Parts: sequence; structure tokens; C-alpha cells
Amino acid sequence: MAIRVINPTSPGQRGMTKSDFAEVTTSTPEKSLLSKLKKTSGRNNTGRITCRHKGGGVKKAYRIIDFKRDKFGVPGTVKTIEYDPNRNVRISLVFYADGEKRYILTPEGLNVGDVIVSGPDAPVQTGNALPLELIPLGSVVHNIELKAGRGGILVRAAGNSAQVMAKEGDYVTVKLPSGEMRMVRKECMATIGVLGNHEFKNLSIGKAGRKRYMGIRPTVRGVTMNPCDHPHGGGEGKTGPGGHPKTPWGKPALGYKTRKKGKASDKLIVRRRKK
Repeated sequence: MAIRVINPTSPGQRGMTKSDFAEVTTSTPEKSLLSKLKKTSGRNNTGRITCRHKGGGVKKAYRIIDFKRDKFGVPGTVKTIEYDPNRNVRISLVFYADGEKRYILTPEGLNVGDVIVSGPDAPVQTGNALPLELIPLGSVVHNIELKAGRGGILVRAAGNSAQVMAKEGDYVTVKLPSGEMRMVRKECMATIGVLGNHEFKNLSIGKAGRKRYMGIRPTVRGVTMNPCDHPHGGGEGKTGPGGHPKTPWGKPALGYKTRKKGKASDKLIVRRRKK
């Protein structure tokens, strides 16, 4: 992926950058792997806003991604590499030998025509999925399962990868992109390679309207509100928070730990991302 700089023909385009989409081979998705994506605008089942600053956005369909990689021993050929509006990494359409089609996340180095396979007997190469116990130490992986058979939930964003650090008993220690060292069951699946589109984080949005296309609404600072709307609000002229920064609901906003103590997974974290 390369970044394309937009000519400043208007104030909104000055400084704006976009992807050149050179790796994308088709603009037509596979219809059988599309599903309807309903907008919630950040509201729950009772209609109350539970996630602020959401709403609007361009209409889009969801691409059904194969996070489980459970077609063991069946080789698949990469037919296309496509843009997915629901995530920042590209997706690949794979045609399997038995006729089934599936989308997978595209790692760096995976090209159209490459053959991939998953399962305990798969070779250790980019795009193949294996149980963690069979992946050599030092290998970089993505799309890691936390519970065997449920599908990968760790390391799925553009440019990310985890590293297999150690194996002991029923657990394999992996180093996550955040720096956290964590033990995962050895039978959990992971895919070899680093996810592509790593320059995504260098894109410059350029204008507020582009955020609205994504369904992200404006965020208003607390200090500009009235006292009835936010703990930081009120005062004559520009004023600071007047004490420790707080959320709109009065809880500490900086450095306040929200993780519950005594979680069952605590014993599986070897080293936290924050010291």
C-alpha cells in the first residue's frame, strides 16, 4: 500500500491523504458472503445512547469473514483482494478445492493465485492457519483465538502482529502488539504473517466531513458546556477542569483503573501492557 496526497483544490483537501488501493484487484464483492448491516447510532435495545458520537455514515454491507479457519486440510486459492468498509485491513476471497468460498484477512505477502491451507498438517507459511503449539518460537502471527473453535479475536487490525515467545504445558505465551505477554491454550488457532495495509495509521483524514462518512459525529469538549451538562462546564471565560478531570458522569477520566479485580484471565497475563 502507498499513500496518495490529494491536490489542494479546496481548503478541505489541503493536507488530505488517501490510500492508492494498488493491492485491491476488484471493486465487486462476493454476493453470497454479504449480509445486512443495521445502523444503531450508538443506541441499545431501549433506544438510549450507550456509545456517544455515532450516527449517520455511508450505507454499507457487512462482509462475512472466516475468523475460525476451520477447513482443515482443504487447499484454497486466493482469487481477489478487496477493500472492506468495515475494517482497516484488506480481505481476500478464497476459493477452496471443494467449491466453497470464504473471505479471510489479508497478511502482507499474500497475493492473488497463492494457495493457503489450515490445520495441524499445514506448512508454516504466510496465510496458513495452525494450532499455536505447532508454530515455531519467534514466528509472527495474527487472528489468534482465545477459546479453541470460537474464531480469532486478537490481532486483527491493519499492520498488527503478535509473536510466539514460549511454550510450557498446555499454554503458549504470545507477545501482543500492545506489549502485553499473555498465555493462550496450545490448541487455539492462529494465522501466520503480519497483517497488511500497515500504512493505514499514517493517513490524514483532512476534513470533518470524511469522519461523518464513517459514521462518527463531533465530540464537544466538557469545558465548553454548561455546569448542568458536564463537571468541567461553567465559569467566566476560559477555565480549566477545576480539580481532577472527570467524565460527563463524574468519574475520574485520567489514570482511573476500570478493570475488575479477580478476573479469571488475570492469571494468564504474564506481563501487562502498562507497568
